[in-house]
Amino acid sequence: MKKIGQIAVVLLALSIHTMAQCSLCTKTAQQLGEGPAKGLNAGILMLAATPLIIIGFLGFRYYWNNRQQA
Repeated sequence: MKKIGQIAVVLLALSIHTMAQCSLCTKTAQQLGEGPAKGLNAGILMLAATPLIIIGFLGFRYYWNNRQQA
């Protein structure tokens, strides 16, 4: 369980600093200016959060079910 906690902390730390965008979004953000660009980044991260949460939940359930069987 300690290992999972360490992995969760690393993933959280990485997710905080992930402000990368595709080239099209980068060009759009450069033209918008500082404020709207931050909003665009936040929107991209919000859209990415839902699939990542679902995948994380499914992975946790898979781990939990296999851990109890062993």
